[in-house]
Amino acid sequence: KQGSKQNIRWPSNESLLRHSGGRSMHRSVIVLAATVLLMLGGTAQAQRFQFGALGDTGYSRKAEGELDRMIADMNKNDLAFTVHVGDFEADPRPYERNPSAISMPCTDEHYRRVLAQFQTSRHPLVLTPGDNDWTDCHLLKAHKVDPLERLAKVREMFFPNGRSLGGRTMPVLSQASDADHAKFRENLAWTYNGIAFMTMHIVGSNDNKGRTPEMDTEAGERTAANIAWLRKAFADARARNAPGLVLITQANPGFETQWTPSLKDRYFRLFPGVMPPRESPPSGFDALLKVLSEEMETFDRPALFIHGDTHIFHVSKPLFSSRTRRFFDQFTRLEVFGDPDSHWVRITVDPASPALFVIEPQIVAGNRANASSAK
Repeated sequence: KQGSKQNIRWPSNESLLRHSGGRSMHRSVIVLAATVLLMLGGTAQAQRFQFGALGDTGYSRKAEGELDRMIADMNKNDLAFTVHVGDFEADPRPYERNPSAISMPCTDEHYRRVLAQFQTSRHPLVLTPGDNDWTDCHLLKAHKVDPLERLAKVREMFFPNGRSLGGRTMPVLSQASDADHAKFRENLAWTYNGIAFMTMHIVGSNDNKGRTPEMDTEAGERTAANIAWLRKAFADARARNAPGLVLITQANPGFETQWTPSLKDRYFRLFPGVMPPRESPPSGFDALLKVLSEEMETFDRPALFIHGDTHIFHVSKPLFSSRTRRFFDQFTRLEVFGDPDSHWVRITVDPASPALFVIEPQIVAGNRANASSAK
């Protein structure tokens, strides 16, 4: 088994080019040029490219239409691919309060509708699941739902073997190719122009921990798989001398919980009367944050962590080093927009930039809430 693990290879930019399809002469010329550059010794790895990121979408019938506009807006752009960080539907509680305004979540019918929307993307689309998509389905009162059965359905419908979603697909490696983690087909990896990308199935709602013994068992197995996949991502990026690494997941893991008391005090200073806890209580994300910090101690290249979950677009450098007692300056966190703000984020990978990742929010005109009414 150890030997088989070492033979796993992440899909390279060359294989992406072979499978990308190409629907116009313009795209064919680009593909040919990139292939020639690869044949000349990997020069294509220095090429600039862009990808899109979005998440926490489709929380109402109105928001479903806003997702259509987001995808249409992305389709106008020359993106290598897009990533959706999960929560492609509302959790059952708002649906129960207002079923006329929100599609019933957690049903095969709704999953098919979301999948059909994703397939309108002209770019390859990679999803990582969110808690709304299966974990929180136990909250649905209209009929009894087993979250583990929903998880199996999400894996079956949204994670085809060896390729992404989207109108044009790209090859991806699934963690399920490792016999020790055969059920985790949703954990994916690929490379593009030398940059390593990976998804981890980590969800909000405390990563499904602390609700029932059965759910704790599920969460424990998934956490072990995620940690193994995360360590492999760093090891492979180092071995290939990758210029950068992109980590994609749904949950906001609460980087701030690992900060020192003085940093927490500084963070909460803007909230009069609010005192942060001296010691943060245990969380379902502690193991992830510990391993992430350990790996970053020996990875001195740009790493970008993309997540959703708390629905507030922002960019920061929040990962704390217990060794230096400072923030990792080579680690950047991007939280994408989330409902009710239906916009997406453009990430330009620019080898000429010391930061490598250039992050730009993309406001979709038809989805603006605060557009001026002045003529």
